[in-house]
Amino acid sequence: MINPNIPSIDQLVELASPPPVSYTPQTWGWWTLLGLAVAGVLIWTARRYWIWRRDRYRREALVRLNQLQGSNELSALRELPELLKRVAISIPAVHTYPVGASLLAKASGQSASTVAGTPRSRAGSLPQGPGALAGNDWQAFLQRHSPTALPADFSQQLATLAYAPDAALLALPPVQRQQLFDTCKTWVERHHVAV
Repeated sequence: MINPNIPSIDQLVELASPPPVSYTPQTWGWWTLLGLAVAGVLIWTARRYWIWRRDRYRREALVRLNQLQGSNELSALRELPELLKRVAISIPAVHTYPVGASLLAKASGQSASTVAGTPRSRAGSLPQGPGALAGNDWQAFLQRHSPTALPADFSQQLATLAYAPDAALLALPPVQRQQLFDTCKTWVERHHVAV
């Protein structure tokens, strides 16, 4: 016998499904966290882009160094000192000297180079950029911006490349030529740039 109190399948009604779960944050704290995360990513991206643009001179110099290293001509050796000078001149913030440093030095009885911490020209209070440096000053500049120790006579070697007769350059052993290229490449890749 069939029990009359048992409902039939025809009487079953499908239950209403709940509304879909929203993926948007429900409280202000999550919105704040999302905003901070987005701001952090934007700041990091802007900083990386700024560094990438700032180091354009470095990338161009490395490309030129690779071209010079592939060439066995004397002109490639002669161009090394010029390339390093151009890189030194292109370093950002090298040319920022404190305004009025020489006036402050005269007022306190010190030399302008003591106050500003930068070499000065013979003209007195005029700053001397890296393009005008030679000898020990050039060596000190290169060493100051290098994270690794440079050869003690590196600036002298560069001067030899720039001004020595062709016969002297041809007499350089290939190992010394390679060391010069490697030292120049290391300096260009890793020299310190003030932030």
